Amino acid sequence: MTIATDESPIRLLVVDDHNLFRRGLIALLSQDPRFEVVGEAVDANDAQSATRKWQPDLVLLDNHMPGVQGVDAIAGLKEVAPQVRIIMLTVSENVDDLADGLRAGAEGYLLKTIDTEDLCNSICRVWEGDSVISPEMMGKLVGLLRSSPLPVSSDPALPPAAVQAAGEAVASSPQTPELSDDDPIHQLSPREGEILLLIAKGDSNKHIARALDIAETTVKIHVQHILRKLGVPNRVHAAVYATERGWS
Repeated sequence: MTIATDESPIRLLVVDDHNLFRRGLIALLSQDPRFEVVGEAVDANDAQSATRKWQPDLVLLDNHMPGVQGVDAIAGLKEVAPQVRIIMLTVSENVDDLADGLRAGAEGYLLKTIDTEDLCNSICRVWEGDSVISPEMMGKLVGLLRSSPLPVSSDPALPPAAVQAAGEAVASSPQTPELSDDDPIHQLSPREGEILLLIAKGDSNKHIARALDIAETTVKIHVQHILRKLGVPNRVHAAVYATERGWS
């Protein structure tokens, strides 16, 4: 079994029943030296066989396919390849599909409207251990966690740690608390506060850069500082943290 390292590409499996989209996506990903597309599949059964055979590092998984839905295939994919990471790549903006995907163990949920650069960067982020959610779905995720936290599973693969922890945090404080004087949120600079507000609304770095008329690289640096100051590992945590404190 081959595992991606800093020197080797991330090995991908693309699962989608629409031939034109699947082949086009494979062609785009194959142009990026960070990736190697090792296989493709058209439905859940085909995906499980391909995952067992190729042992990819990451699967890009459509949801609405003939037969078994993508969310229902996740457990089987992780059974035949325990190390595999899964990003759902779908047209569905349905919050129930989002919830089901995260509960099943997906590390990401992206909409097919995403541009190529953001998709490639999201794949790398998931490989590095982060969770990724399309900006359009971030607000729905926060609302979902506040109203119905994701259950804590005894299986370490379900759900992804970042989203599980966010769910636990929201469950532990269902009402917006009064901010204490030593709350880490007070450590944020005015600019970092502006960016946190936009993160809580689900904006991407690119959108934040445009909104604030600053460079995207500057936004990335600010986001790193925000995560460090708040003591959270990723944007999902930061969005929930801000929403809990009435910053959304």
